[in-house]
Amino acid sequence: MTDIREELTAATRLYRQTESAHEAARQAVIAAALAALREGVTPNEVEELSPFTSAYVRRLARAEGIPPAPPGPKRRAVGSEPR
Repeated sequence: MTDIREELTAATRLYRQTESAHEAARQAVIAAALAALREGVTPNEVEELSPFTSAYVRRLARAEGIPPAPPGPKRRAVGSEPR
């Protein structure tokens, strides 16, 4: 096998070994994002603090029955600073 094929094989092996850890981390971030939304953290702030887009945050919230934030100015969580 050539070096490039060995590199590809090694990279594929690493990908497969870390795939379940990545999925577990993804599920943990989803759970934390949903908990934050339920506690009143705005979707915009959840987007800022997570790896997710605003559209994905809204989709997660809808799927879990979390109502959208009311229109108008949003309050920030205590202790958070505007960017």
